[in-house]
Amino acid sequence: MADTFRVALSGDFRKADGSPTFPDFDLAPLQSAPGVEVAFLENANPVRADQIADFDALILLMPRFARESIHPNGRLSVVARFGVGYDNVDVPACTEAGIPLVITPDGVRRPVAVSIITFMLALTGKLMIKDKLTRGGPETFNKRAEHMGVGLVGRTLGSVGIGNIGAELFRLAKPFDMKFIAHDPLADKAIAAELGIELVGLEDVFRRSDVLCVNCPLTPETRHLVNAERLSLMKPTAYLINTARGPIVDQAALTKVLSERRIAGAGLDVLEVEPPAPDDPILKLDNVILAPHALCWTDQCFAGNGAADVKAVLDIQHGRVPRGVVNRAVLDQPPFKTRLDNYRNRFGA
Repeated sequence: MADTFRVALSGDFRKADGSPTFPDFDLAPLQSAPGVEVAFLENANPVRADQIADFDALILLMPRFARESIHPNGRLSVVARFGVGYDNVDVPACTEAGIPLVITPDGVRRPVAVSIITFMLALTGKLMIKDKLTRGGPETFNKRAEHMGVGLVGRTLGSVGIGNIGAELFRLAKPFDMKFIAHDPLADKAIAAELGIELVGLEDVFRRSDVLCVNCPLTPETRHLVNAERLSLMKPTAYLINTARGPIVDQAALTKVLSERRIAGAGLDVLEVEPPAPDDPILKLDNVILAPHALCWTDQCFAGNGAADVKAVLDIQHGRVPRGVVNRAVLDQPPFKTRLDNYRNRFGA
């Protein structure tokens, strides 16, 4: 209908019984917005073109949005990804079709940065080891002196990437009195200077970091960026933390380095294969802390992601360019501008 702006949500936002997968994602502002109709798709991976033929917007959780997901009628005007990772979206296909892909940097910035800090404190404080010592009774309890933690004052915190999350990490780490270094070819030098971050080469960030964090997106260029050669540059006392995407790290190479104690340990919220196979050798190591790609999943994170996606969808409905557009080339395309003008005329700015 000409007076209805239809919004689809991928089917995994609902459980089999119809209840919400994430209750902290408040849909009320969208469902109560004038002129908006909200519907859940059936589960399909990738999303099928016929499913979204009659929708103006799609809020996407985990399914792939592929080239074949795009209906030729040209109605779909935005894909709003729930989170910041978008390796499940064919971005070039969206750009060719004039569909902006929107992510939610404001929703995940603080929760993911807190997750990195959590890993850093747990690893350097030997938290998991000390928990095990305590549970083992007097015999293991009395071995606590053999597992001294590592103080952070004067140590070097490094990051591959200082975008949205990387910069927030350094803001939160200020009170620890660490040295800050980072590698990022696209770094905002003003932000780096403001936060006291020394920008260094890729090899240097591996060599010098006592705690090295991966904070870059997964792209063809960053796949296996953390490989055997670069891991060999790290100090034997250093820790690696990855909360970004699993394939950025060559997991086989990391497993070998960890098993040979050539670095002190790792904190991984992401793996190359998720979920991991029960016989994955990394699961047997005692110097790695693992989380199921969910360490940042908090009520506030999901409320923030949801609010950002709702705002992006409503911005499109009213002919406004939303925040967090990944493929910004779309914004200059005449078909997209025409669609925005039409929405503005129908629903008001």
